[in-house]
Amino acid sequence: MTTVVLEKLVAKPPAKLGIVDCDIHPSPQSMASLFPFMSERWRTHAETFGTFAPAPFTGHSMFAKSAPSIARRDAWPENGPPGSDLAFMQRQHLDLLGIEHGMLTPLSPNPGVERNLDFAAALASAVNDWQLAEFTDKDKRLHPAIVVPREDPEAAVKDIERCAKDGRYAQLMLRPHGLEPFGRRRYWPVFEAAVAHGLPVGVHAGGYGAYPLTSAGWPSFYIEEHLATTVGGGPALATSLIFEGVFDRFPDLKIVFIENGFAWIPSVGWRLDRLWERNRAEVPHVKRPPSEYLRSNCWFTTQPIEEPARPADLRQIFDWIGWDRLLFSSDYPHWDSDDPAYMFPIQISSAERSQIMRDNALHVYGHRF
Repeated sequence: MTTVVLEKLVAKPPAKLGIVDCDIHPSPQSMASLFPFMSERWRTHAETFGTFAPAPFTGHSMFAKSAPSIARRDAWPENGPPGSDLAFMQRQHLDLLGIEHGMLTPLSPNPGVERNLDFAAALASAVNDWQLAEFTDKDKRLHPAIVVPREDPEAAVKDIERCAKDGRYAQLMLRPHGLEPFGRRRYWPVFEAAVAHGLPVGVHAGGYGAYPLTSAGWPSFYIEEHLATTVGGGPALATSLIFEGVFDRFPDLKIVFIENGFAWIPSVGWRLDRLWERNRAEVPHVKRPPSEYLRSNCWFTTQPIEEPARPADLRQIFDWIGWDRLLFSSDYPHWDSDDPAYMFPIQISSAERSQIMRDNALHVYGHRF
């Protein structure tokens, strides 16, 4: 595949800004890339049986087939899929755009939905070790995430404990769709371990669980599924965490909503506050208005940034959410990734830009760098 020289297309932002990118997707070249980090049993299992997710359609993706691997056309290195070649990523993204720190968010394979729980645990451990060996060991700007088999909290906690001893993992990473809503107590050991080790929990949109992404069933079009990854993920997840009492039980828990959008936050917060005022006797463990938990325990990445018809409306959304709640993310190397030099359709001050592009992320993750 021909590679476009991106340096000729994109202006590099000032190097002094020192951008923190909260969503960079590394990818194994193939399942075999993870084999050095698996026992012989699980290598054989992977080759013989592969993964076994609850999605109903073999080979189905929520993204249009015109965007293979959900990637930009210019993001394909010659030797593998997008995100698999570190040197290519360095030239095209990290060096070019002045990325000071990058949060790795591996999406595939996804141990969180693997139905064979023993294989899920082995797969998660392999992905975690692979990130260190192939990216962080070779480029200290890149910070790995601990992925876990979410349906096996005991195994998840075990690998969190193992990885946390290394000290280089920046966060715990989960996907929003599973067998039960995320706030359910069966998942609390995972949150407890995250807090104990000072790890924010990044929740990346997308992926499949056991149910349709929309509350009305399986959609007909890619557009519907792409929208559902945002409006069907973030609000439902936040509501579950709040009303199940997760933030009251773990007041120091930090949740980072990655690629879940953000324009929904004010209206969802307003509505939840009104419901809580009228029905708080049902949830006496929830001590504060729901919108306060969104302001104290949650952060939100910018990509894909909302683009209202009147750009000035975006500033009002930022004001409602709080400028200290937003973290820059590129979503590299995906087809709808954002360039930090052009992502804001409104005028913002240098201080506001620095806050979103760097300072807020240093507040959330900085103690891990």
